[in-house]
Amino acid sequence: MHTTLVLTLIGDDRPGLVETLSRTIGAHQGNWLESSMAHLAGKFAGILRVSVPTDQAQPLQQALADLPTLKVIAETVADTPPSRPGQQLRFTLVGQDRLGIVREVAAVLAGHGVNVEELTTRTESAPMSGETLFHASAVLLATPSLDPAALQQDLERISHDLMVDIHLEAAD
Repeated sequence: MHTTLVLTLIGDDRPGLVETLSRTIGAHQGNWLESSMAHLAGKFAGILRVSVPTDQAQPLQQALADLPTLKVIAETVADTPPSRPGQQLRFTLVGQDRLGIVREVAAVLAGHGVNVEELTTRTESAPMSGETLFHASAVLLATPSLDPAALQQDLERISHDLMVDIHLEAAD
């Protein structure tokens, strides 16, 4: 019997953190299933899903809590997440950075019952002007009853207010 854990982690970034984490998981017969990790403002941050023999779940959680270089939160989850019906969408946004972009887009998505499955954001200097550009890309899950035209219309309405380019399309 196996237990699935979702780990969130953060620590000062330095070489060897992933090795330390993977060694600790391996020492408890854990299987690294999927993850997303990044360097953010000098910190190493991530989320990770592991499968571990049930009798090793608690010892692994304790070993992770005892790591001096990482703060780790472990949550036990169902082995098979329930399937969610719906349509998967891809979303991209590019525009001049300003306060409230994510909040306003998230409000429109939530208003249409759309779930954000994955979200990646970054900023960079514009090539000609040097102004800060904000980029976002997301994978979304919409209910089967979503009216894509209404969602697109609401996103276009805020894109004019935010002065950003927004693209929404069905995922392959």
